Order: sequence, then structure tokens, then C-alpha cells
Amino acid sequence: MPVTDTTIDSENLTMTLVAEFAAPVSRVWQAFTTPEQLNRFFGPPTWPATFTEFDLRPGGKARYHMTGPKGETSAGVWEFIEVAEGQSFTVLDMFTDDTGDPQTELPQMRVTYAFEPNGKGTKYTNVTYFESAEALEEVVAMGGVEGSRLAINQLDAVLQDLREFAEGKGTTLELLNETYVRITRLVHGPRHLVWRAYTEPELQRQWALGPDGWAMTVCDIDLTVGGKQRTEWAPVGDTKGEGFGFEGENLLIEPESRLVSTERMIGTEGPTNINDLHLYEEDGATLVTLVVEYESEEVRDMILATGMVGGMEESYARLERVMGGF
Repeated sequence: MPVTDTTIDSENLTMTLVAEFAAPVSRVWQAFTTPEQLNRFFGPPTWPATFTEFDLRPGGKARYHMTGPKGETSAGVWEFIEVAEGQSFTVLDMFTDDTGDPQTELPQMRVTYAFEPNGKGTKYTNVTYFESAEALEEVVAMGGVEGSRLAINQLDAVLQDLREFAEGKGTTLELLNETYVRITRLVHGPRHLVWRAYTEPELQRQWALGPDGWAMTVCDIDLTVGGKQRTEWAPVGDTKGEGFGFEGENLLIEPESRLVSTERMIGTEGPTNINDLHLYEEDGATLVTLVVEYESEEVRDMILATGMVGGMEESYARLERVMGGF
């Protein structure tokens, strides 16, 4: 993980995050000053950012909002105070309301983003300065430390070409914290086809089967917010086991880009997971990223122990084989 240190200094009213990247300063600077690239990592995994304005000069502004898994939003604005091209920039970071005006009842922070060579890579230092102890405590209570760490730890996927980052790695699992995991897989094919594979029942039946020897007997998808999903599997031939299935509902739909839904095993009262699916395409390949929120660490470990990730890899390999027929 790129983040090497996070420090809260209650006496000096600062929060400091340090990370190291195996990329030159110019490349990391580009990632932090290009809206399309900021959108891929600036928000935590389940609260991705969207920058709608970016005027990188003293007095200029950058406006953004982050969208949560249920479609809720949190907006903010940077007012650039200082810019040292290729080295650092300092902003006044403020929460904003629906009209774009600052929410003065919430903390306003001065934040410095600094980049310096570190061997063959870059050392990144982010220092947030607070106006009061109360403001610092409020941001920490809002998850500011954990959110910043999770966000910056996504940057490696942006700094490399997509194929360089994920080619040949298969389905990978990262434990983000006690209840969140991130699963990624590079699929060789355009995003619109991968989206169809996830959202059209007749296509999902062809690949989302897990290990060989299972068939999808039910696949119902109502692709609307609040719409229900239900999938069931059963063993075929000599395969041993009993049928099972999952059901849930869609919380957020951004066509060909993001799908958030709940998931629970049919016939039980829980636990209920939240699956946050993201698709990103580059050079004809699509990075599938699934962030799963579990109810507890115990539930997370129990589900992962079933061999879920291995079954997903078999499904993704099958998806690539049948993509040409879509």
C-alpha cells in the first residue's frame, strides 16, 4: 500500500498523510492536477469523487462532489492559495451546499499537497491545518483519516497503464479494513460489453457460474434503482452440493460505470453485504473493481473462506472466453 504514515497532531492542529509511489514526481503531479485522473482515486472506494471544475492557479477554484453507495452526495470546493508548478499546491478546502456555497457551519481547512523525489519514485506529503481542536475532532469523527488513507491507496492503479497494472494477475483480493474488501480483475473487452454481461440475465447465465459443474437456474434482474435481483445456482451432472442463491436490490446505477446493490443469501435474514461495482476502460480492456462491505470482520472472513475469490476467477476466465459471442 502506498500510504506509509498518518499522524494526528492535536497540539498543532494538523493531520498529516505520507505516501510513496514508484513513479516520477511529474507523473504523480499529473494525477493530482488532472480532473479525469482525480476522479479515479480522490474519494474513498465507496465515495468516488467527480471534479466538475479545476482552475489550477492562485485564486482559482476546483469543485467536486463525492457520491456514496446509496446515491447520497457530499460536495466541496478548493480555493487555490499557492501553486508551485510540479512541486506543491495549497488550497482552502471547504464543504459546500447544493448551490455551491460554502457550509460555514462545517470545518474549513488549509491543505498542502507536496511532491518530492524519493529515490526512483515520489514521496507525497499531505498536511491539513485546522482552525480549532473541535474542527480537527469533527473531521476525524467523520472518518477523515481512514477515508484519506483508502483514497490514496487507490492511486497505484492510476499511475500505471491499466494493462501494466493488472495484466496477468487474475482476480486479486485486498483487505481494506475490518469490513471492506476490494476485488479486481482485468477483463479483455470493452466496458459496454462487460456492463451488459453483468446486467442482462441471458448473458450472465453464460459466465457467472463459479466452478465448473454448476448451472445458474434463476437470474432475475430489474435494472432500476430499488429494483430486485435474484440469482440461484444448482449442481449439474456428478457435481456434489446443494443449490443456493442470493437476492438483493439496487441502490445506485450509473450505466456502464457503477452499480451498487445489496446481497444476502436466500432463505436467511442476513447478513446483508453491499456490493459496489466499478468499471473502467482503457485501451480496449476493462478493469472490474468490486468493493464489498460486510457487516463484520467475522462475516467477511467466513465468506472469503468459502473460496469465493477462486470461484470468481473461474467466472471471469469464462467471461473472457464468451465475450466474442456477445
